[in-house]
Amino acid sequence: MNKVGFFRSIQSKFTVIYILLLLVAIQVIGSFFTSELEKELMETFESSIDDRVDLLSLNLEQAFNRERSDQGEGPTLEQEIQSIVSNVNAEDITTLEVIDNQSRILGTNDPLNQDAVGKRTSREIVQNVLLLDTRVEETGYNREISEPVRVQAVPIFNNENNVEGVIYLEASLQGVYNQVQNINNIFLRGSLLAIAVSAIIGVIVARTITKPISEMRRQAQTMARGDFTQKVNVYSKDEIGLLADTFNDLNSRLKHSYATIEEEQLKLSSVLSNMSDGVIATDNAGAVTLMNDAAGRLIGHNPDDMRGKDLIDVLQLEEKVVDMTELHDSGSMIIDFSSEDQFFLVRANFSTIVDEEGDISGFISVISDVTEQEKAEQEQREFVSNVSHELRTPLTTMKSYLEALNDGAWEDKEIAPRFLHVTQTETDRMIRMVNDLLQLSKMDAEEYPLQKERADFIDYFHQVIDRFEMNLPEHISLKRSLPSGRYHVWMDKDKMTQVLDNIITNAIKYSPEGGEINLKVEAKRHYLLVSVRDEGMGISYDKVEKIFERFYRADKARTRKLGGTGLGLAISKELVEAHHGKIWATSKEGKGTTILFTLPLIEQKRRGA
Repeated sequence: MNKVGFFRSIQSKFTVIYILLLLVAIQVIGSFFTSELEKELMETFESSIDDRVDLLSLNLEQAFNRERSDQGEGPTLEQEIQSIVSNVNAEDITTLEVIDNQSRILGTNDPLNQDAVGKRTSREIVQNVLLLDTRVEETGYNREISEPVRVQAVPIFNNENNVEGVIYLEASLQGVYNQVQNINNIFLRGSLLAIAVSAIIGVIVARTITKPISEMRRQAQTMARGDFTQKVNVYSKDEIGLLADTFNDLNSRLKHSYATIEEEQLKLSSVLSNMSDGVIATDNAGAVTLMNDAAGRLIGHNPDDMRGKDLIDVLQLEEKVVDMTELHDSGSMIIDFSSEDQFFLVRANFSTIVDEEGDISGFISVISDVTEQEKAEQEQREFVSNVSHELRTPLTTMKSYLEALNDGAWEDKEIAPRFLHVTQTETDRMIRMVNDLLQLSKMDAEEYPLQKERADFIDYFHQVIDRFEMNLPEHISLKRSLPSGRYHVWMDKDKMTQVLDNIITNAIKYSPEGGEINLKVEAKRHYLLVSVRDEGMGISYDKVEKIFERFYRADKARTRKLGGTGLGLAISKELVEAHHGKIWATSKEGKGTTILFTLPLIEQKRRGA
């Protein structure tokens, strides 16, 4: 083996590097230490000046606010201020002046500049304090004494919190800078001594490095192959020993990190598998690299079969999108996966994966089922359209009749009453509609409380039927099929009356000449089954469930003629369900319609003998 020369050996390189690193470290520490020391000294100096200024400001405020005799007894304001200024410790303060709100100098600590007392000052900083009513601080350079100074201008307030004057102060920073310079010189001498000693120690220590470094190199190669079971031997407790310990700690941490990564991958896989939303990951070309089970269920394909396929083809966007950049620009879109048998909409949100260099490395697509949401929005749009249409129809009618009356029809004693009657009828219909809408709105917001009470439903139902029979049209008859006995329910009588009124009124409206309305109550084990059957025109099978929707009417023309709002059965449905019951309908075209609903019975407690 060829012997390596001293200046080419690792020992010499380590010694040089060690010295250079130590030098850099000393420079960094020195810079930080000097900076922090200068900052600390400056803060101490400024704190000392601030304390003296605060005390001086307090004394001067008392002097400005002190009442003085008109007979000239006692010191004048200028004399008192000069006395206060003269007593200030002027060790670091080079200039101290007190100026009134007219910019006149009232006192100064410079015995050689007493002629300035009574004169106006033109210092800009003083004018700023008088204008802004706030303290101003800055660092400058005094050319007269050739030293850096800390300048402060502090307002003096009277009892009414108005500015009476300004304290102008210059404090020399030369003492602080001299201290920093002395400490820097001491630090420099210590650094040179440390470098010299470190160079000697570096040469000695470098000789013990070769073997541990070789072992670390071999261990690094072993770790690169994924084997973290071996450790590096520690021969000493010096820096090399610490390096060996650190290397072993790194080995343990890498082993733990690999285990953590595998655990996180399992967690991520579990999260993706159990998400209700579908997730599809692609590379930067748009080829699918990952798809969870939820996405497979939503698009109807096995996730494993979709790997490598283009996302545009997977989401069936060939006709809408040309490349992946268009998907990224769109942000999100609704995709229609509906078939002839099923309405099915999916919302897809697209985002990009960017690497450390800012380049796009892939795309993430999150898809979710929004079929019900879209249905709800469509129903809301239809509801708004229906409300607009239902309100517009009576308004149009009223407008026409009112225009006719305005054009002179009001003078016709035969036409005017009919026109006014129609207008009043349409107005009443709009009022009923608005009231029904407000009631439904309160029900939706759960702001429509029920005042429930224990009631005998059979007796109550007889009273409702009696009321209808008093005003029943001659061509219609009511038939009662109610059981005897008492059946108690927990209900709000006013709201249940509204339900029965809506149902029976509808039955009367749609009953033909000579028609019979059958009112029936059946007692079941835990509930009462109430039904109202008419012999009207009936409803087709596919429209029966829709009659409880808002504004739905089987015969719109006839309902409008009879004054209906299309909200009665919708309100009845909400009220029955609020009583924990159910409501539904059965019908056959040409043979009438039956409205049925249930009410829970109050359980009867058995008493002991």
